[in-house]
Amino acid sequence: MAVSTRIAVIGVGNEFRRDDGVGPAVIARLRARAADRALPAGTTLSSSDGDPGRLIGLWEDTELAVVVDAAHARPGHPGRVHRLELDKRQTWQPGAASTHGLGLGEAVELSRALGRMPRHMIVYAVEGADSSLGTGLTEAVAAAVEPLAERIEADIARHRDAVARGEVPGR
Repeated sequence: MAVSTRIAVIGVGNEFRRDDGVGPAVIARLRARAADRALPAGTTLSSSDGDPGRLIGLWEDTELAVVVDAAHARPGHPGRVHRLELDKRQTWQPGAASTHGLGLGEAVELSRALGRMPRHMIVYAVEGADSSLGTGLTEAVAAAVEPLAERIEADIARHRDAVARGEVPGR
């Protein structure tokens, strides 16, 4: 069976709710960086409002999905980034809550139940400070965007290297 080499990077959030826009901000940064250093063929960059059906549509049939979302944590440390790796067998473990009504965890579990999980998934949850109406990230969250874009590029490179060696994460 041929292995899909499609990679989806998805920024979840609403750029009109301050720090909730961190996912789309990371996607915008990756697009800007790709002008100088192209991402591997088959890599898509998308933003989503977090609707589970749309998320599943963006990540199904992918070898790797990387999802960036804002999160609430108590106590909070705005700008702190949490990383979670999942494959088709692992279940979502609750931690920092998404800023959306139906959270990313529920979308992951629905995707698993429908048999539409990516082979491997990396979730980055960025703790926010302000999800009120308005544009622009707070200083602490904005400072996390560039390093997170770099981490995602490194994740993609590691994944591509593993595939080239015949190692398929999540199998």
